Amino acid sequence: MNEHVYDPEERVARLVALLRALAARIDALARDADLLAAGPELIKMMGDARSELFHYEVRITYDTPEVAESRRIVEQARQQPDALAFDDAGDEEDEPWRKG
Repeated sequence: MNEHVYDPEERVARLVALLRALAARIDALARDADLLAAGPELIKMMGDARSELFHYEVRITYDTPEVAESRRIVEQARQQPDALAFDDAGDEEDEPWRKG
């Protein structure tokens, strides 16, 4: 499971398959003694699932460079004073369209 998967749908399918395989293996170990004897195998499977879950969570919350740049531009625009805002303290005769 060391292959990197970047397609979101493929990553979800892979993660679901890993979790289902872990659940199926635990279910297949019918007796408690079998379950305990399979400890090392289950720890490896849980580690793989944990790693995939971590990578899934990181990718789901990660902004692509394009999205990060868009967020930066929007934030920068929000912080700049509005060039189209009018100052109401100006001379009323200079702005006759503001009357009324």
